[in-house]
Amino acid sequence: MATQRIAELLRSGQPDETVTVQGWVRTKRELKDFAFVEVNDGSSMANLQVVLSPDIPDYANLVKQLNTGTSLEVSGTLVASPAKGQRIELKASTLKVYGEANPETYPLQKKRHSFEFLREIGHLRARTNTLGAVFRVRNACATAIHEFFQERGFLWVHTPIITSSDCEGAGEMFAVTSLDLKNVPVTESKDIDYSKDFFGKPAYLTVSGQLEAEVMAMAFSNVYTFGPTFRAENSNTSRHLAEFWMVEPEMAFCDLQGDMDLAEAFLKHIFKYVLEKCSEDMEFFNQRIDNTVLATADNIINNQFERLPYTEAIKLLEKADKQFEYPVSWGLDLQSEHERYLAEDLFKKPVIVTDYPVGIKAFYMRLNDDDKTVAAMDILAPKIGEIIGGSQREERLEVLERRLKAQGLDVENYWWYLDLRRFGTVPHAGFGLGFERLVQFMTGMQNIRDVIPFPRAPLTIEF
Repeated sequence: MATQRIAELLRSGQPDETVTVQGWVRTKRELKDFAFVEVNDGSSMANLQVVLSPDIPDYANLVKQLNTGTSLEVSGTLVASPAKGQRIELKASTLKVYGEANPETYPLQKKRHSFEFLREIGHLRARTNTLGAVFRVRNACATAIHEFFQERGFLWVHTPIITSSDCEGAGEMFAVTSLDLKNVPVTESKDIDYSKDFFGKPAYLTVSGQLEAEVMAMAFSNVYTFGPTFRAENSNTSRHLAEFWMVEPEMAFCDLQGDMDLAEAFLKHIFKYVLEKCSEDMEFFNQRIDNTVLATADNIINNQFERLPYTEAIKLLEKADKQFEYPVSWGLDLQSEHERYLAEDLFKKPVIVTDYPVGIKAFYMRLNDDDKTVAAMDILAPKIGEIIGGSQREERLEVLERRLKAQGLDVENYWWYLDLRRFGTVPHAGFGLGFERLVQFMTGMQNIRDVIPFPRAPLTIEF
């Protein structure tokens, strides 16, 4: 008999159905004449209660093995449950144990464990209620992202993980090399001789797929990337990862207005999808992690986002009846406390800030007519601050060359990027969303390391 998923049985299983389930024991309760076992297979927050009676072959021996963490297969008949809070339970007829978990050494028991402790046992933490809920929501977010773009005719582009260019110009990149680090070849001038390296030139793990997405947008009009990116920023905080996933759409024949419209619709779609597909998990987060999770989702879905220029935002911050830790002044970047004040306190909904000073934004953002600002936009959300950053891209060749030089970047390294402006250039725009930041925002989890299965951070690489 084919096995069934517990989530489906709890949703639509009927009494007298004969079923087989496989999973792991969460809890066991032994009574005089029978035993109750809660089984979970990861498909839902809820467990399926299995009732074991002595007429099962090898009953006494099997029940001894059924400790928390034990894997099993059980077949039997669904029956209406007399217990409160559950519609059905499984009356077992046969049971098979695949692997025992010794209660003396199995680190996950029926009690609350701190997230710090769970990070130390990353190979087991996905079996807990909270992390299970996180990864189901993460999966739903990813599905919603693909659905959103595919329904609109976007092409999913797999951009390279190994690159020779620094998209952001920040220099915080992991080097990729095949050189013998104990005997690095050098030139006559004592520089590293990259001609002996695998690619014949310096190579890095990518910080963004945006530039390559622009290449593809110049052929397919609307594209998006969704893949891993890397930052060698030595930030050991609850907000930073060295390896994380990015979503980056790029649209030809699109300006900043179209970019903002798409980004707003994008966020609304993801939240709606997750609330529909993971309602039980989201309710859990609202009860156990952050009691504003559902209200925050509602705020995203049912509000038109506020839009205002950076210059106006600075004026509002300067008038704010609040003491900020970081200074507020035209020309300085907004800090998280400023972003959250605008979204949480002032407008009480998501805010899109546009037209930032040229000096604090990347070289590829389109210079506005005032020569002081660029056609950039950041979406600021209550409780987290910036959730999306985007811009109209600079499509004018001479302006782009000037911007590259102003930021001290070698124009020759970007010859191919400049060629896009030489051969059939068009206005185009795009944005980037840090996927883990989105999942963290959606679930209310405090540490970004708890929304990715295997976090990579300074001095953190267990697997």
